[in-house]
Amino acid sequence: MLPDEADQAQRFEKARSAQAGALLEDYVELIDDLLGSGGEARPTDIARRLGVSHATAIKSIARLKREGLATSKLYRGVFLTPEGHDLAARVRARHRLVVDLLIAVGVPERCAELDAEGIEHHVSEAALAAFARFLEAKRK
Repeated sequence: MLPDEADQAQRFEKARSAQAGALLEDYVELIDDLLGSGGEARPTDIARRLGVSHATAIKSIARLKREGLATSKLYRGVFLTPEGHDLAARVRARHRLVVDLLIAVGVPERCAELDAEGIEHHVSEAALAAFARFLEAKRK
């Protein structure tokens, strides 16, 4: 039996929206990691680490800049704005929470890390709060 049309459309819209945001979130998180490791976040490094072409990385970096999440300096690479740093911190915390939940329910750590890369972008704030409550109760 098919769900109500409006409900089904809302589900698909949520998935499309999450996919669009996931790309930006992956870039912001990686740039923050590269900068935090003492290195630079050069488009070439970003492309290699994300497994995309240099042109794709440049296009996505331009979008980050338009969204106010990043800046760049000629011959110096990409830098995050304060908003970009905040988003990276939120994405990292969400990733860690999803990984911790998956491990808590018996998923092997390596698999949990891989699966969290997809789940973290699609899970709602309500689900994340429930994950946190579950993990807190489990710790007690």
